Amino acid sequence: MMTVKVNGEPREIAPGTTVSVLLEGLGLHPRLIVVEHNREILDRTSFDATEVRAGDSIELVHFVGGG
Repeated sequence: MMTVKVNGEPREIAPGTTVSVLLEGLGLHPRLIVVEHNREILDRTSFDATEVRAGDSIELVHFVGGG
């Protein structure tokens, strides 16, 4: 296991985890989330190919609808 920060909180994940797998594990739908990986906004098309590494920082922003 390795430690990364997700929204400022340490989280243990398995080596080789991609952003897509991380989101799935958190129960989050990729279309409703903006992901900042090490201070860079990721394009949704790169979620499957972007591997999260030890010490990385991930910020997740949820879209909320309403009226």
